[in-house]
Amino acid sequence: MSHPEIPLKRIDHLRLVVGNARQSAYFYRNAFGFHVIAYAGLETGVKTEASYVLRQGDITFVLASPLTAEHPENARLIAHGDGVESIALEVSDVNVAYDAAVARGALGLLPPTFQEDENGVYGFAEIATYGDTKHVFVDRSRYRGVFAPGFKTIDPERYHPRSFRPVGLKSIDHVVANVEEGKMNEWVRFYADVMGFSLLAEFDDKAISTEYSALMSKVVSDGQGRIKFPINEPARGRKRSQIEEYLRFHNGPGVQHIAMATDDIVTTVRAMQANDVSFLRVPKAYYDMLPDRVGPIDENVAELAELGILVDRDDEGYLLQIFTKPVEDRPTLFFEVIERHGATSFGKGNFKALFEAIEREQAIRGTL
Repeated sequence: MSHPEIPLKRIDHLRLVVGNARQSAYFYRNAFGFHVIAYAGLETGVKTEASYVLRQGDITFVLASPLTAEHPENARLIAHGDGVESIALEVSDVNVAYDAAVARGALGLLPPTFQEDENGVYGFAEIATYGDTKHVFVDRSRYRGVFAPGFKTIDPERYHPRSFRPVGLKSIDHVVANVEEGKMNEWVRFYADVMGFSLLAEFDDKAISTEYSALMSKVVSDGQGRIKFPINEPARGRKRSQIEEYLRFHNGPGVQHIAMATDDIVTTVRAMQANDVSFLRVPKAYYDMLPDRVGPIDENVAELAELGILVDRDDEGYLLQIFTKPVEDRPTLFFEVIERHGATSFGKGNFKALFEAIEREQAIRGTL
């Protein structure tokens, strides 16, 4: 029996559960250049949690913290630390999306639910994915508010929104999951069977390996190419891979990193470095070999070397990318900044240099 297609449109937002939402909002505002646009909490009639909505370009993050000892997300914070709790996907019809997903084999967590205020009706539903990460189907077709019912436009006295300085981040390029060894193909099948995604790319442990560790990765994407989810699992190596380190400190599968697109990575990275964002660095020899490996590019290689920006090329063009160090005390969640010049791949030519850089950080932490 065939089931209706899930009417996916785009990534609507990422919800992060954090220990102190106000302080986390301050970090993402001042380090990453996000505008704090809305708030829900005690002052707006929400008694159980505080949430801040941050936006830059088409990227929206929701940072939420429990306010009571009984809140179920407290257990999540103990297990995982701060991190991504759900990836929300905008759909044109939440009833169709949820019913189709469940009929195709998804575990339903929350059936279609509708909240209403003076700005209209906001619909959402939840299904389970890897670990305790969720997908939330969001239907905004009848809602015109700042974010969702219960949220109010931020008080200017609270965050002085006129003083925020965006760094040029435009959209979410992809969101990467880390899962247990042997589980990658299971989740690839989930996205194919349940969500209707197709396999966009795959990398085995020969493509992603160093002297000490290795991993495997497959990338799934919706039919429009607007939603891309790489899924990583560890492979056997001489020492503990970055995926094993993540799984250990996150206590299970979850979102490893969020890649955010920019139209001018040099300007974006300069601004983020000025805001004290820490990035991974590769050896100078990487840039000595770069012109022969990737051919002509528009950017100045010396400037890329100064900033630590990586370059790779595929049959469609080239891309530039850079990765932050983990943004938590636990070596778990980090971010990527990416600028595409036609390339549709994910920087395969940078994998070895990047993962050696990660291993150097692991060695400092004593977790390699």
